[in-house]
Amino acid sequence: MGSFMQQFLTLLGSCTAFLWSGPLLFLLLGTHLYFTLRLGFIQRFLPRGIRLTFSRNDGTETGVSPFGALATALAATIGTGNIIGISTAIALGGPGAVFWCWLTGLLGIATCYGECFLSMRFRTRLADGQPAGGPMYVLLLGLGKKGLARLFAAAAILASFGMGSSVQSHSIYQAVTACLPGNARLSSLLPHLVGMATALLAGAVMLGGARKIAGICTFLVPFMSLFYLGGCGYLLFLHRDWLLPALSLILKCAFTPSAALGGAAGAGLLAGLRVGISRGLFTNEAGLGSIPMAAASSQSDSPTRQSLISMTGPFWDTVVICAVTGLVLVSSMLAEPSVYQKIPMEAICFTAFSRLPLLGPQILALSLILFAFATILGWCCYGERSVTFLAGEHGKKPYQVAYLVFVYLGAVIPLKLVWDLSDLLNALMMLPNLLALWLLRRQILPPGRRGI
Repeated sequence: MGSFMQQFLTLLGSCTAFLWSGPLLFLLLGTHLYFTLRLGFIQRFLPRGIRLTFSRNDGTETGVSPFGALATALAATIGTGNIIGISTAIALGGPGAVFWCWLTGLLGIATCYGECFLSMRFRTRLADGQPAGGPMYVLLLGLGKKGLARLFAAAAILASFGMGSSVQSHSIYQAVTACLPGNARLSSLLPHLVGMATALLAGAVMLGGARKIAGICTFLVPFMSLFYLGGCGYLLFLHRDWLLPALSLILKCAFTPSAALGGAAGAGLLAGLRVGISRGLFTNEAGLGSIPMAAASSQSDSPTRQSLISMTGPFWDTVVICAVTGLVLVSSMLAEPSVYQKIPMEAICFTAFSRLPLLGPQILALSLILFAFATILGWCCYGERSVTFLAGEHGKKPYQVAYLVFVYLGAVIPLKLVWDLSDLLNALMMLPNLLALWLLRRQILPPGRRGI
C-alpha cells in the first residue's frame, strides 16, 4: 500500500508539474495578452477603478458593498505566496523572476476584468434575494453547459479544502513555530492547538455569513497589507543605496541568464520566466475563476463598474505587494550577500526581516498569519457559493463543518499530497472558466463603449 501511494504521489506530481510548467502557463499568459489587446489596454483605467472602489454604491441594498466584494477577493488572493512565494521564485528562477511575476499581474488585470464582467452579466438571485454568480453561472446561463458548470463548482469546493483551508492553516502553524523557542512537549501539541484555534476563529466569523466575512475582510485586508508594507518600507529605506542596483539586476536578469545571488542558485532565462510567470498566476488568481464569485456578490448593478473595481485586485496583489517584496529581498541580498549564503529558500524572508530594529521575524510571522487567515475566510465564500450552486442552501452547513475540519487537519498533517491535488483542481477550475471567457468574449464590453 505504501508503495502504491508513493507511485500515485509521483504520478500526480509529474502530471501537475507538466501542466503548470508549460501548457497551462502559456494558455493563461496568452489569454492575458489577448484580452489586454482586445479591451484596448484596460489597465489604463486602473485609476478609475481605484476611485470607484471608495465611492458610494449605485446599486441595491442586497449583497455586500463593492469594496467588500473586492476585500473578500483580496483576502483570498493576498497570502503567503506574496511573501514566501516570491523568495522561492528568486531562489529558483533568479532575480529576473520578480519582473515576470510583476508583468503577469499587470497583464492579468485584463483577464480579471473580463471574467468579472461575465460573472456580473450572468449572475442570479438566490432565494433570500442575495446576488450570486461566478463561472458556474456563466457556463450554465451564458453557454448552457451544465456539465462544465458542475465540474467547475465541484473543483472549487475541493480546491477550497486544499489551498483555501489546509494549506493556509499549515502556513499559520509554520509562522507560529518560527517565533516560539524549541520545546519537545510544546512541539507535539502545537499543531493541534494551532489547528483548533484557527478553526474556532474561522468558524466564529463564518457563522455571520457572506456579509460578516466581507465586513471582517474589509478591515483585515487594509490592516494586514499596511502592516506588512510598513516593515518592507523600513527595509527599503535601510537598503536605499541598493534599490537602483536591485531594480537594474531584476530587469537585466529577466532577459539574460542570472548568476547566483546570496543563497540563491543561478538560473537560466527560461527558468526565471517559468518560475516568475507561475508565481504571478498563482498569487493573483486572474483567470482561475475565483475572483468573479466575489465580484458577483456586490450590491452594484453595473457590470462595468464592478469589473473596474475587481480588476484592481491583481494590481494590489501582484503589481504592488509582490513587487515590493521582490525589491526588499533582492536589495537585502545585494547589501549583505554573505548573510544569505546556504540558508533555506523559505528562510530568506525571515532573514531579511531580522534586520528590523524590533521584533522583525515576529512582524513577518504575524503578517503571514493574517494573510493566511484572510485567505481561509475568502475561500470559504467561494466554496459556499459553489455548494449552493450544486446543492442549494441546505448544503452550506455540512460544507462549513467539513471546511473547518480541513482547517484543523492542515496544521497537523503533511501537505505534499494536498499541494499537488490543489494544483490539479486549480486546472479543473481554470479550464472551464477560460472556455467561457473565449466563447463569450464578444459580450465583454470595455468602459466607455456601447458595444464591440
